[in-house]
Amino acid sequence: MSETKNNEELQQEETTEEVVETAETTETEETAVDEKDQKIAELEAKLAEEDARYLRLRADYDNLARRTRLDREAAEKYRAQSLLTELLPVLDNLDRALQVEVTTEEATSLYKGVQMVYDQLVAATEKEGLTIIPAEGESFDPNFHQAVMQEQDSEKETGVILRELQKGYQLKDRVLRPSMVSVNE
Repeated sequence: MSETKNNEELQQEETTEEVVETAETTETEETAVDEKDQKIAELEAKLAEEDARYLRLRADYDNLARRTRLDREAAEKYRAQSLLTELLPVLDNLDRALQVEVTTEEATSLYKGVQMVYDQLVAATEKEGLTIIPAEGESFDPNFHQAVMQEQDSEKETGVILRELQKGYQLKDRVLRPSMVSVNE
């Protein structure tokens, strides 16, 4: 019986060792699964972060491309602005020269020559998009007119431009120089 008892004890010990080994193996497997899950979660978070970074970079690139295109279009649209701004005093002086009364035949031929030069200059600037801002008889608009005087005319409404003292010009939709005007009180 002692042998049977020993066999039973041995079997019990083996069974206990197997249970312990199985528990250790299960614990090791669970730890490995937990580590894998943790690693997967870390990688998914990193992937989401990289996706967000990519989307931000793509948006930045799209914005830069749009701004560059708009800047290029504006540069093309207003390429003649500095030249036309420099020519405004020339236009003013030619306009003043044409307002002088001529009496002699020589003065008349000179007047016609100045008129031709003025007309050519105006035509060339109009090709580039330069236009005169209408003033006299119009309602005062601070976006296009600069009031330097106020006068009183009871026949006209308040805020109407009575006289244009200096012509104003705009290039396409941009004001180069506002008209200097006298406004009715």
